[in-house]
Amino acid sequence: MNIKNRLILMSFLQFFVWGAWLITVGNYWFATKQWKADDFGAIFSTLGLSSIFMPALTGIIADKYLNAEKLYGILHIIGGLLLCYIPQVESPASFFWIILSAMLCYMPTLSLSNSIAYNILKNNKFDVVKVFPPIRVWGTIGFIIAMWITNISGNKASANMFYIAAIAAVTLGIYSFFLPKCPPQKLISKNATLVQKLGLDAFKLFGTYKIALFLIFSMFLGAALQLTNMYGDTFLSDFSKIPEYSNSFVAKYSTIIMSISQISETLFILAIPFFLKRFGIKQVMLISMVAWVLRFALFAYGDPSGGLWMIILSCVVYGMAFDFFNISGSLFIETSTDNSIRSSAQGLFMMMTNGFGAVLGSSISGYVIDHYFTLNGNKDWHAIWIYFAIYALIIAIAFAVLFKHKHQPEDIENVIL
Repeated sequence: MNIKNRLILMSFLQFFVWGAWLITVGNYWFATKQWKADDFGAIFSTLGLSSIFMPALTGIIADKYLNAEKLYGILHIIGGLLLCYIPQVESPASFFWIILSAMLCYMPTLSLSNSIAYNILKNNKFDVVKVFPPIRVWGTIGFIIAMWITNISGNKASANMFYIAAIAAVTLGIYSFFLPKCPPQKLISKNATLVQKLGLDAFKLFGTYKIALFLIFSMFLGAALQLTNMYGDTFLSDFSKIPEYSNSFVAKYSTIIMSISQISETLFILAIPFFLKRFGIKQVMLISMVAWVLRFALFAYGDPSGGLWMIILSCVVYGMAFDFFNISGSLFIETSTDNSIRSSAQGLFMMMTNGFGAVLGSSISGYVIDHYFTLNGNKDWHAIWIYFAIYALIIAIAFAVLFKHKHQPEDIENVIL
């Protein structure tokens, strides 16, 4: 198997592990275990907590002490074993601690997989900018196929989803030991302070108004992403409780419907250069925020019959909402920070979105839904999505008014997809 195909398989399995349970865990939580939404919010906060601490720690280990591909493999094997244990858990508290442990292993592998791919491609004289994106797309395909397998096999509310993910994780862990070696580069200076080693010197960016404002909005948008990941599949599955929709395709195959969002994501990536050149970074980020409003509003009024087009369109809009902010936001950081802290600044951007944003979105939404939008175990999905849409609209309006950024066409030439 050639180098590119080996990396394609790595990328495929990397996101297959996640896709097997991330979108459907809500069904397992609410339908099978019948646990509270208040506790469920804490489960998705584990992604954020893990994103805050672990990537920096594993980055130091890979830079100084252990081959990246070996660390990657160890993390996936341990994470897979933890996922395999989840079906034995019988309380929300125990579930939280096990899934947190699994995410402490999984979340840093997202950045490690990119580092490994970059390293291997460069060592084999490939043009990384040209070759990596087609490899990374297979990660999204892996996520989609995992969702389909979980749904079609009848396991979208079953503990078996964790076994599916665990098998893929352990397989990937073993497979990684046979990848080309990525030895420590010892990039961290011996004289570097602890703050520098952890990349915390990038926090001085909060002293710059425009960048600080951008990072705060990044956190709020990261929260919006958690809302749709946490409740999208559960919302569609709950149509089975309504007699006229109980046997609908949407209720039975909700995960397949949700996978349209990931398919859309791969397509909108191709449109980003056009939008950036035509509208600039700020406008593209604003388009993303408006897309989040549409994402939630369309869910609020959609149903499996006459409103099916709204559900499908909501999934299509997701690709624009997710991709446009992440790519244009990354470009803003790239062109607005000093070379000496640029990598740390990108890490800070990810920490605000996938870290603090994830914790904010998951914890607060779980409490609010459980206390204000749930009656006798049934959720008022229309009201939930309306309030989520209002939340996204407020962010969009505030961003349009407060964030000042002049379009610089030359910045767009540096976009790397």
